[in-house]
Amino acid sequence: MALIGKDILQAKIFLEQSQVVAIPTETVYGLAGNAFDDKAVAKIFQVKNRPTFDPLIVHTNSLDKLKTFVSYFPEKAVQLASAFWPGPLTLVLPRTSHISDLVTSGMDTVGVRIPDHPLTRQLLEILDFPLAAPSANPFGYISPTQAAHVQAQLGECIPYILDGGSAEIGIESTIVGFLDEEALVYRLGGISLEDIERVIGKVEVQSHSTSNPQAPGMLMSHYAPRKPLYTEDLPGLLAQFKPEKIGVLAFKSQIESIPAKNQIILSAAGDFAEAARNLFSGLRKLDALPIQAIFAELLPELELGRAINDRIRRAAAK
Repeated sequence: MALIGKDILQAKIFLEQSQVVAIPTETVYGLAGNAFDDKAVAKIFQVKNRPTFDPLIVHTNSLDKLKTFVSYFPEKAVQLASAFWPGPLTLVLPRTSHISDLVTSGMDTVGVRIPDHPLTRQLLEILDFPLAAPSANPFGYISPTQAAHVQAQLGECIPYILDGGSAEIGIESTIVGFLDEEALVYRLGGISLEDIERVIGKVEVQSHSTSNPQAPGMLMSHYAPRKPLYTEDLPGLLAQFKPEKIGVLAFKSQIESIPAKNQIILSAAGDFAEAARNLFSGLRKLDALPIQAIFAELLPELELGRAINDRIRRAAAK
C-alpha cells in the first residue's frame, strides 16, 4: 500500500524519479506526474486505466511558470485567471512544444490551472516542472476527496499519497476553452456559470463528448459508482427493487419510502457548496451499502447545482 503523509520533499523525490503520487487540491485528489516526462505521464494513464484520447490537466503555481508551456493567452482568459486563480478553474490554451502529445492527446491545446491547496502549492513551488494530474481514481469511477479514498482505490499502484485533508470544494474544476477569442465552457465545475459570466459575459456551454473530447472530463459516462444509478422514475425503481435494496442521494430531505439508513443528504440547509463537498463521498458510502440500485435526486439548475447535476447525470449514463 502507498505511504500517506504530508512530506512534500518525499513527494518531490518520487516525482523526480518519474513516479506518480497522489496530491490534494481544493477540488479532488489528483494523480500527479511530471508533465514534461513522457514516462511519468504514461504511468498516469496506466495506473488509472485511462484511455489516451482523454487529455490531462497540467498544474503549476505561477503565471510565469505557466507561460513556459502556454503560447497564447486570450484576453478573456487573462480576465478569468485574474479573477479565479488560484482556484477551481482550468483554461484550455495553445501549448508550446514543452508539453507532449501524450498529455494533450495529440491536440495543440493544453488544459492548465493553478490549484488552491497550500500543500500542493508548496510542492509545485519546489519543483522544476509542472504536474499533469487527473483525478486519483480508476478511470470512470467516483473521484476521491480524501487520502483514504485514494488508498482504497490506487494504494497498491503508487508509492505516496500527500495527505491534505478533505477537499474543500469536492467537485472538479470548471474548464473553459476559447474559439476565435470567445469562451466555451467544456466542463461545469467548482466555479459556477454565473460567476464566469459576471467576469467575461455570456458564454456557451459545450460539456459532453462521446469520444475524442476537446478537454478533460467531457466524456458522457464518468464518475460512476459500481451499482447502477438512476435519476428519474423512483416509482418504477420501487417496482423493480425492494425499498431496502435502494439507496438515495438526496439534496435536502429524505424520501419517505426508502429506509433512512440507505439515504445520504447532501445539504439539509440546501447549500450548493456543501452539497458539492458531500457529493462524491456520499456516492461512495451508498456504493458500499448492501443495496442493488441508487436513486439520485437532481438539484435546481443554477449556480453549483448545474455542476453537481452534470456529475450525477454522467454517473447515471449507460
